[in-house]
Amino acid sequence: MSSPFNMPEEFLQYIWENRLFITEVKTEAGDRLEIIDQGKRNTDAGPDFFNARIRIDNTIWAGNIEIHQKASDWLKHGHQKDKAYDNVILHVVESPDVEVSRTDGTPIPALHLQYSEKLANNYRHLLDSKTWIPCEDQFHKIDPVLLQLGFNRLMIERLENKTGEILAKLKQNNNDWNETFYQILARTFGFKVNALPFELLAKSLPISILGKHKDNLFQLEALLFGNSGLLNQQLLGDDYYIRLREEYSFLYKKYGLKAIEGHLWKFLRLRPVNFPTVRIAQLAAIIHGSDTLFSKILEAKNLQELTDLFRVKASDYWDTHYNFNKLSKRKVSKELGDTSIQIAIINVVIPMLFVYGERQNKPALKNRALELLEQLPAEKNSIIGKWSELGIKARSAFESQALLQLKNNYCEQKKCLNCQIGAKLLTS
Repeated sequence: MSSPFNMPEEFLQYIWENRLFITEVKTEAGDRLEIIDQGKRNTDAGPDFFNARIRIDNTIWAGNIEIHQKASDWLKHGHQKDKAYDNVILHVVESPDVEVSRTDGTPIPALHLQYSEKLANNYRHLLDSKTWIPCEDQFHKIDPVLLQLGFNRLMIERLENKTGEILAKLKQNNNDWNETFYQILARTFGFKVNALPFELLAKSLPISILGKHKDNLFQLEALLFGNSGLLNQQLLGDDYYIRLREEYSFLYKKYGLKAIEGHLWKFLRLRPVNFPTVRIAQLAAIIHGSDTLFSKILEAKNLQELTDLFRVKASDYWDTHYNFNKLSKRKVSKELGDTSIQIAIINVVIPMLFVYGERQNKPALKNRALELLEQLPAEKNSIIGKWSELGIKARSAFESQALLQLKNNYCEQKKCLNCQIGAKLLTS
């Protein structure tokens, strides 16, 4: 029988979509009802399910299905005045508190949706869970193979989620792929802490201007540090700092530049190697290698060639500095490390390849993006570490990205009904 407590509409939709309701059904009017086809889920505006087919007594009806917790929600949402709902052939509700009709006044047959209380209790248990993932106390019941089978769907989904952001930037940049790549790369260089100022810096200083100075690393640093606002933080400094300010003063006037605010950059609680000063210097070194980096990436034949494009070091000044005008205790070459390169490839190169392949109708590029993920080692972070504790060990970046997608887009939002594991536990 149906649950004694009200369940969310998404649960009722899940019950309907997966035919988990009581099979011997009748309409509220007492007519014999057979569900021939429950229809296809609609993720846009309008009725919940399209193209359903039902039989009421001896008449077959084809049309749409609307699902509500209470039948009176039909009136609350104004569907009785909306012609988009005139093709609804069945109103599926948990609580049939009123009769409803179409815009012309004709009544709509209603089904009192009934399902096992066990299903409701299992779902409520997941929703009420306070553990790291909702099913943490039941996770051991699931065969890990089930999760492995879902990695491909999760990974494609993760890449497609990034498509919108890339296409929006591409539109802003008049379909300039190199400019778009540069902006997304710059944001990634800031990690989470300095992502915004890096993005603002890239937007304030187009790659077309940097490209005119690609053969002069000092000028690239003057442009990037000048427009970052970090050269305005002190009036006096060492020789290198003063020379950068002087060079930027000339380039600033030449291109009519406008620097961002220097106070936006965060240094607190960062490892010195990740200070924005070091990261900006490394970004300058990458552009020094090529201002058309995305074109080079499209030409790269394998992972090693891609990695080599990012294998750069900051200028010699940064061997003895982490910040301006402060000598470090020992000399350390500020090369872009393996982890940083891997992050850039995973979060910038691969999504851009995937989107470019999709837009240019080049499936081989989309496949290359997925192959690169399989070749890269799994990421090391707190989320992947926790999955490992639960017995799910990522063997590649493909799998670690899929696990990040699962945790952030399903577990965190408790979308257990859309998860293979949650769905399995719901009916177990």
